[in-house]
Amino acid sequence: MRALLAFTGSRGDAQPGILLARALIARGHEVTLALAPNLVGFATEHGVPAVGFGCDSAALLRAQRTDPRFGARNPWARARAVLDLQRRGVPEMVADLRELVPGHDVVVAGMAGEEAAAVVAREAGLPFAAMHFFPIQATTVVPVVPARWAERIPGVVHRWGWSVLARARAAALAPVLTAGEPPVRVRIQAYDPALFPGLRDELPGPFTGFPVDVGGVLAADGTDTTIAVRRWLAAGSAPIYVGFGSMDVGDPVEFVAMLRAVCARRGRRLLLASGWAAITPSLDAEVAVVDQVDHAEVLPRCVAAVHHGGAGTTAAALRAGVPQVICSIQADQPYWGQALQRLGLAATAPARTLTAARLGALLDRISTPDVRRRVTDYAATFTTDGVARAADTVEALAPLTSEFVHAAGRLP
Repeated sequence: MRALLAFTGSRGDAQPGILLARALIARGHEVTLALAPNLVGFATEHGVPAVGFGCDSAALLRAQRTDPRFGARNPWARARAVLDLQRRGVPEMVADLRELVPGHDVVVAGMAGEEAAAVVAREAGLPFAAMHFFPIQATTVVPVVPARWAERIPGVVHRWGWSVLARARAAALAPVLTAGEPPVRVRIQAYDPALFPGLRDELPGPFTGFPVDVGGVLAADGTDTTIAVRRWLAAGSAPIYVGFGSMDVGDPVEFVAMLRAVCARRGRRLLLASGWAAITPSLDAEVAVVDQVDHAEVLPRCVAAVHHGGAGTTAAALRAGVPQVICSIQADQPYWGQALQRLGLAATAPARTLTAARLGALLDRISTPDVRRRVTDYAATFTTDGVARAADTVEALAPLTSEFVHAAGRLP
């Protein structure tokens, strides 16, 4: 089988694609892994050759932060900004994938860029699979508004709302994408449906579980930073972990000062993974600021995890059995915050409302014996074969290829 994997977006979007590529290669398949240009080096550093497609995802995030229309009082200006952002980089993705797709038997994409990859798969007459890291399809189970009050709304309203959002996104992309569906389209639900009770009855699946890095494939093992963090963890009490991935944290100096104050008030050390934020690395007895950490190694040694609510970090904290404070910024993050809060596994608040007092109150809420028992119980049920099961689904699509390649003008 020859598989084209297209995973644009941030590091959290790219990591499942890298893990899936490794799994398929280990099974003897040929894989072309396409990532946002700024993440190609991340893949190659961990032994997976990759090529760039589309636009630099870090530049797109910066453009969103610097576009004044997102903060405008005029709702039409905000709506126009959202529409422009939806389309940005899509023509480039399609053009790059069209050049890459010849010779492949199946196309796989993440949630970001799913529509562009589906267009290319349809044009080539190939089966298509999309890995969903969150239940984005219309259901009655997931509230369309990520807020506690929305849980009281009838489920039919949620289904209608998700359908409206899907049509709005399709309309936004219509000027830059051609209409039509691939001959076969599968949506891999790459998360635990138990976090959304009733979901398994509404979506066909397959449900594979979170695509976690089981063997530490993407860990920076042996680097000076990793060794320093290990020594720091061993030298003192269990810290509070804070990490916001590729998200903007505002003024980094004020952010770090606030975190230092909160942790000091609680008598806890601070381990801060700066991610894409411009925070200077530092290390002292009470505070460690590093670029990134191996979640699987570090989180089990922490008393709490404060983060943005990306699916990957959320899964890592669930696997580690550590209580979470999810300070959401955008996309699926507030939905994860609300879902885990409903189950008593986390507390959540929008990152823009975060203050020292509020963070302290959120940490109080997750520091109870009941929360610790619930997260420990959940961790005991966490499955780690998500990548393998996703690879099984992709492999199952390969025999379907010969049924469609003639229509695309290719030989099987």
